[in-house]
Amino acid sequence: MEPDTVCRPLRDVLVVDLSRALAGPHATMMLGDLGARVVKIETPGSGDETRGWGPPFVGAPDGQESTYFLSANRNKESIALDLKSIDGRATLAELVRRADVLVENFRTGVLDRLGFPVRRLFELNPRLVVLSISGFGHDGPEGGRAGYDQIAQGEAGLMSVTGSGPDDAQRVGVPIADLLAGMYGAYGVVAALHERRRTGVGRVIRTSLLAAVVGVHGFQGTAWTVAGRVGAARGNHHPSIAPYGLFRCAGGAVQIACGSEGLWRRLCGEFGLDPDADGMSTNAERVRRSDLLRRTIEGAFAGENAEALLARLDRAGVPAGRVRTIDQVYGWDQTASQGLLIDVEHATLGPLRLPGPPLRFFDATGAETPTARHAAPPTLDQHGDALRTEFRPAPADAGRRDGR
Repeated sequence: MEPDTVCRPLRDVLVVDLSRALAGPHATMMLGDLGARVVKIETPGSGDETRGWGPPFVGAPDGQESTYFLSANRNKESIALDLKSIDGRATLAELVRRADVLVENFRTGVLDRLGFPVRRLFELNPRLVVLSISGFGHDGPEGGRAGYDQIAQGEAGLMSVTGSGPDDAQRVGVPIADLLAGMYGAYGVVAALHERRRTGVGRVIRTSLLAAVVGVHGFQGTAWTVAGRVGAARGNHHPSIAPYGLFRCAGGAVQIACGSEGLWRRLCGEFGLDPDADGMSTNAERVRRSDLLRRTIEGAFAGENAEALLARLDRAGVPAGRVRTIDQVYGWDQTASQGLLIDVEHATLGPLRLPGPPLRFFDATGAETPTARHAAPPTLDQHGDALRTEFRPAPADAGRRDGR
């Protein structure tokens, strides 16, 4: 038993993870990071399809692991169950009876065909919280449509506002629709668990890749719904704030963000620019004349390299930064200081360093509360024998042909 001084807010929560790929696994990994026990159910032989997504793969040729799978499955136990078999369904039924949460991202109707429609899940466990993630929603004219991240990024409008310009739609460089759906799903689960303390009964939560992306449209959404303006890609410059973006300098580039008139005047004062020049005196004018603004600022930056510019911008109090590569981010002292790297021991790969969870917890005195030791992502069926023993159905249940 871990001491109470270890921060595991969900330590008494058991999660049955029927999901695969990324949206569901990311949600369950978030719950696992918070201390929940997560039992990941995988297909015998092949497992979660992300086990085959790569390169890169790591490890010996006869036991390679996908780094994609490693990114979304820390703090979980793995059991391989054939859910089309009597024994597999019986073991799942026993897991559901004892679980607090079930997460699934099957296409609509698949769980029903396996013998576990929502009605059946709540017969087994009225306190169960069920998270169901789909591509485009479970109902509506296109409900049940298969969803993959890049398709959802396009269909949900994100690609239309990402890229160098209106004719250069680009995907975000990470599977952001999947990741956001997982984050929204975990948020919904925690809310439902809190509600269950009052009501004593569970609830079904539904979200989708479409919903997750629309949920983060932010100012692009209200620009249309309120003002009737359709957003478009503008490269590395903000459509509503200026200057706010990437500006070239000698041998490189820096990013600056002048989110107020005071910051604009600080920038001008440092580099000898006239803040009240024609077309520059207000944010709205600068947005409308963004090409002129860019030329003006890049002209002022042309004689200095990025390091020197960043030092000047810092002295002037103007928010600024560089564009780091992924390796530079993980080698940055600031990244390490925020607990964003964790070390784990993998069953076949040995010591691994992984990206860590983005939350830290502190007590009322300001002291950080340590989190529990993280577990490496599991190999396929790594915990299967122990889990089959722990969740062995009663003889009467195991003998029924439908697992009921």
